[in-house]
Amino acid sequence: MTIIVTGGAGFIGSNFIFYMLDSYPEDRIVCMDKLTYAGNLSTLASAMDNPHFRFCKIDICDREAVYRLFEEEHPDMVVNFAAESHVDRSIENPEIFLDTNVKGTAVLMDACRKYGIARYHQVSTDEVYGDLPLNRPDLFFTEETPIRTSSPYSSSKASADLLVLAYHRTYGLPVTISRCSNNYGPYQFPEKLIPFMIINALSDKPLPVYGEGVNVRDWLYVKDHCRAIDLIIHKGRVGEVYNVGGHNERTNLEVVKTILKALGKPESLIKFVSDRKGHDMRYAIDPTKLETELGWKPKYTFDTGIPQTIDWYLNNKEWWENIISGEYKNYFQNMYVDKGRVEE
Repeated sequence: MTIIVTGGAGFIGSNFIFYMLDSYPEDRIVCMDKLTYAGNLSTLASAMDNPHFRFCKIDICDREAVYRLFEEEHPDMVVNFAAESHVDRSIENPEIFLDTNVKGTAVLMDACRKYGIARYHQVSTDEVYGDLPLNRPDLFFTEETPIRTSSPYSSSKASADLLVLAYHRTYGLPVTISRCSNNYGPYQFPEKLIPFMIINALSDKPLPVYGEGVNVRDWLYVKDHCRAIDLIIHKGRVGEVYNVGGHNERTNLEVVKTILKALGKPESLIKFVSDRKGHDMRYAIDPTKLETELGWKPKYTFDTGIPQTIDWYLNNKEWWENIISGEYKNYFQNMYVDKGRVEE
């Protein structure tokens, strides 16, 4: 089987590639990534010499390049991680989120229609549901929760989800969608909450926390997410949406304090800053459908996943130091293009 994984040089995509290469060593995994600011090819260095892996530097909005790759590879499945994904960036520049997250999704599905596909899977987010009130801990997002977006980012992801379901209904495209809660783990770009706080704390820099830090997120260890997607693309029902969540709700302030305690750093590093525009208060996923239909259960709790995550960042300083310095931007050119190892 050949699987195209878009956005595979990013955080969740790269973890999924490692998971699939390990779980299905006979399958061919083709990574398609534009290598924008959050795409880091050095993350995939250990996969580059695997004969069952191929990397292609392609923008999913580039219809000609996408079609050419489909002609070459004849994929059985496409798993689309490619997305602009930072809420703050979407508030500053919404247009690029529409281009990648909506138009890019359409290009991929058009390629699937043209060349045929056994499964197209869209990786989405619980943010399409909006937020839940802090005073109703009994409420959770289900697959039937109405879409009620808050940011340009979540609006672009919701638009893509609706387009995916429309392609299924209109053209019969065999699709599935997963909507996950906040992921954490190895290889997460340092602008995201957990790695950002770990790295700043190690340097004794201030840790900016929005508002009063009471916003709640449902934290999902990335390896549990990869297992969920694996089950959905192989056993999930076509045309269905599956929520993926870890039942690990924490306030942002609790997350930051947990990191400081693990690193032996003082809470005086915390600095409360003015809140984000339209900041969602609480996310909480009900993964019952995924659990009952496909037998998925998270293997990690926040208490077991966060120590492993902190240890990974402590033991892989070169990876994130190169990102902070900007050196990773030169990695692709120096290590692969100049040496003729991948196509530009």
